[in-house]
Amino acid sequence: MSVDISVPARLGESRLADGRVIGWAEWGREDGVPVLLCPGAATTRSLGFGAGVVDALGARLVSLDRPGLGRSTPLPGKTFRDFAADVGEFTALRGLGRPAIVGNSQGAPFALACAAAGVSGAVAIVSGADEVAAPQFADALPEPLRDLVELTASDPDAAERLFATFDADAMWQMVIDSSPASDLAVYRDPTFEASYRSSMREAFAPGPAGYARDTVLAMGSWPIDLTTIRVPVDIWYGDQDTSHSPDHGESLAARIPGAVRHLVPGIGGAVLWTHAEPILRTLLGHADPRDQDQRS
Repeated sequence: MSVDISVPARLGESRLADGRVIGWAEWGREDGVPVLLCPGAATTRSLGFGAGVVDALGARLVSLDRPGLGRSTPLPGKTFRDFAADVGEFTALRGLGRPAIVGNSQGAPFALACAAAGVSGAVAIVSGADEVAAPQFADALPEPLRDLVELTASDPDAAERLFATFDADAMWQMVIDSSPASDLAVYRDPTFEASYRSSMREAFAPGPAGYARDTVLAMGSWPIDLTTIRVPVDIWYGDQDTSHSPDHGESLAARIPGAVRHLVPGIGGAVLWTHAEPILRTLLGHADPRDQDQRS
């Protein structure tokens, strides 16, 4: 299977007020409608999606390295609130207004944190890592995952040390081992595999601490009040996805006012790349002219 993926049109780094650097990549028109991407676990700014679709829909896709991954300065002990504050500062520096945000896989709770903090105009959660520490999932998780959730709750420092034993090769193998055939057709495409694995190597280039901290945050109880989110939220899962949410986002959608859930047949966690057009078209359909006015 061939998917629409390409190298970024633009790469850069922005310096925040405290001196830290945020690495970013862009696709699409420089004057397009901004869409911010929170990438998945252990991937970086360089792995985008729907390159041709971005241009056709008049979007400006901006992908960020979270602190400690790729080109972004580490921030030991980072929190979801820290990330949302970074995004607020970054979007002001880059003149992006309140952009729409895509949260893919482990990027999902970071995107939701931005929505709760009021720094995004609309959100698409795609194959989102769900809040697996939520009580309703206690009996639904496979034993190995349940053990990790319990470790994260009881001893987050020990969990972080465990996650820090991962590297790019281990992450790739974990993805391949847990993916259905429909996803493997995407991941094993030579162009996609090369881009995906290169992004993972970039993520771990500063060391594993950034990934480890992200994973502790995502796997623990989220200190995010989802009921306060007042922007449009669409939640997308492939019906063959067995890795990201025990109920394919059904309970997650129910916790967010007005959220709309989309269950896509015939694909798993790779839905971001196989269904980029409807995901982006739906997200851009929520664009608020007032958010765009902030850019002028």
